[in-house]
Amino acid sequence: MSTLFISADSRKKLLLTSCIITVFTSLGAVFACFADRVIPRSMEYGLPLYYSVSVGILYILLLFGVYMTKRKHFAEIKKYIHVSAFNCAVMGTLFTINGKTQMLESQPALSYYILSGLEAGLGFVTASLVLVSAYRKLSSEKVPASFRGFPAMLIYLGIISMAVYSLGV
Repeated sequence: MSTLFISADSRKKLLLTSCIITVFTSLGAVFACFADRVIPRSMEYGLPLYYSVSVGILYILLLFGVYMTKRKHFAEIKKYIHVSAFNCAVMGTLFTINGKTQMLESQPALSYYILSGLEAGLGFVTASLVLVSAYRKLSSEKVPASFRGFPAMLIYLGIISMAVYSLGV
């Protein structure tokens, strides 16, 4: 939610944030593939630490890459990298991919992991667009002051979550 609120005032900011989160989910999926191939199932309790370190490495590499290629815009872009790197969408994607692969009989190819990361990133983009459009309306003067903004958004999210959950049941 905080990521969306930071990005909500501009479509350009929302697009940039969503693209960076998609990069993190896709590249993070490569680290998840490596973890599934190297870390034995008896050592799975270390996955949260491994994923956190992996995302931290991606964070540093992405900051360095942007600094080297886009120095003029680095100050503007780095705040979106900061917000996106440790977003719950990124960490949740890694754990979801790991959970899906445990149910498969054979070890999937690297392309499966990358595609799963891209799907999660694009899902985040879609959810962001829906929530940002609703946020603008829920922050208008037509909404009572006590519910305006964040409280109304939480109620909206609860209703949307129940609707989406009912589609999957």
